[in-house]
Amino acid sequence: MTRVAVVGAGISGLSAALAALDEQPAAELHVFEADGRVGGKIRTTPFAGLPAVDEGADAFLRRVPEGTALAARVGIDELTAPAAAAAAVWWNGMHPIPTGLLLGMPTDVMALARSPLLSVRGRVRAALEPLVPRSPTAPDSLGAWVRDRFGDEVQERLVDPLVGSIYAADTDIVSLRAVPQIAQLAMHSRSVLLAARSRPVPAGGGPVFAAPTEGGMAALTDATAAAVTAAGGIIHTGRSVTEVVAGNTWLVDGEPFDGVVLAVPAAAAARLLAAVDAEVARTLAAIPTADVIMLSLVVPGGPWTRTIAARSGFLVPKPQQRLVTAVSYGSQKWAHWQPADASGSPTGEQLLRVSLGRDGLPVMQLDDEAALSAAIDELAQFHGVVHQPSQVRITRWPAAFAQYRPHHDAVIADAERRLPTGLYLAGAGFHGIGIPACIRSGQRAGRRAAGDASSARS
Repeated sequence: MTRVAVVGAGISGLSAALAALDEQPAAELHVFEADGRVGGKIRTTPFAGLPAVDEGADAFLRRVPEGTALAARVGIDELTAPAAAAAAVWWNGMHPIPTGLLLGMPTDVMALARSPLLSVRGRVRAALEPLVPRSPTAPDSLGAWVRDRFGDEVQERLVDPLVGSIYAADTDIVSLRAVPQIAQLAMHSRSVLLAARSRPVPAGGGPVFAAPTEGGMAALTDATAAAVTAAGGIIHTGRSVTEVVAGNTWLVDGEPFDGVVLAVPAAAAARLLAAVDAEVARTLAAIPTADVIMLSLVVPGGPWTRTIAARSGFLVPKPQQRLVTAVSYGSQKWAHWQPADASGSPTGEQLLRVSLGRDGLPVMQLDDEAALSAAIDELAQFHGVVHQPSQVRITRWPAAFAQYRPHHDAVIADAERRLPTGLYLAGAGFHGIGIPACIRSGQRAGRRAAGDASSARS
């Protein structure tokens, strides 16, 4: 019987396990997870009188198919969309994000011209983009490419806060190829604005984000784990893997397997690969990461909320950042996130989620008191009121966000070519940031592990 091991039970590992069983239903599959629960960086817990408030990602991109397809595959029939989808950028005041953007890049000059977020000079520079010669993509720097096409203001006030908030990144040192939507335009179109005229960015086409209607994002990982178990897989939580050894079969802590998927952070994969290929291990160990602290706060309502009406949150561009990089207005973003009292009645308070830290902006040196103080101080600047939270939850995500430096994809492809057949990498450290990208990475690795293992046995 074909035996497959998946190390890691985050969304990537669970997707790998389910795909492996779909590929080879008769395989004996084991998932090993060091934590006492499945889900990895997806975590949902009770907070503010609510049964399920996410501590990390609270949604996935709906327009990328892997998230919605997996939800359907594991029996999640109802998805909800944010009630408030309009976000803002803080630049010496709160400014709505202009319409017609593609991850911060303008596609509608008139919408940009009406926005006070950019100076007159910045708007003129952006409008001149069709006259700029084709920008080189070989350096593989997102920030350099955007600056060359649209100028510094578009990069600093739109692209960097939007993309940087997703990646916890400094986009001046992020791989252009790490952002596929922008990379495709960069490689196939000389001008973004001219390409947008002939191939407009879809407008209206339904919600951009989705999440399970009940149970938060953990409902997706829990349902995927249940589907793995229902298909015959075995999930071992609280089980760290300390050794992977190559041979006639793979040995995972001494147990033989025909195929192995490492769906763990790059640093953990590097430790496990040290005895398999030292050069690959060094390559993976060198992938940088960023830390983030997420504070969930329940604060009183009041007149200040008029300034954030119908807004899902706002982003803070790098030149204006101290420690806060983004604020999400949870009670406005999600209709079911209304703080409640012990009887379940809404209290009228606001649930905020405040993100501290990114690549180049370390925060783990702060204790909880300092992190909370920084959040409250900066919120006072943004909202004009000193909030007194009635409830606080602080979630630390150390080294949680892999940073894709220029040519990251080539580095990973070279490392994977060196790995022996039967061993595969999956997850955000390697093949893309975001839940759909992690699902895609896991499914690809799981199918290959099961298929190659089966072929080797036949």
